[in-house]
Amino acid sequence: MARARIDDGLGRTAVKAYLADEAGASRDTKALAVRYTLQLLAEQAEGNTVEVRVPPFGAVQCIAGPRHTRGTPPNVVETDVATWLALATGALVWADGIASGRIHASGARADLAAELPLFS
Repeated sequence: MARARIDDGLGRTAVKAYLADEAGASRDTKALAVRYTLQLLAEQAEGNTVEVRVPPFGAVQCIAGPRHTRGTPPNVVETDVATWLALATGALVWADGIASGRIHASGARADLAAELPLFS
């Protein structure tokens, strides 16, 4: 069963609330902001080649190409909540996140530089 789509108004409100008070944002606000931005990524970069993980709140598959169905995906991007939301909103550039070690990316297609930020 597919997960229900997060309403754009609710999702954007959660992202704005997180950005307004990163340190004080509630767990629910962080979770909604992460899930919403992952949803946007999956919609904007449809596919199943790269798995993007932001523990403990969510993971999506995206980027067109060969489909992955079993075991550990060959192309994985994993990062923490603060780093993911910084990438999604443009506060952090992909190359800087990779260079600093804040983003863990494995696989030949595990590069989201062309897909981020999600908001202009």
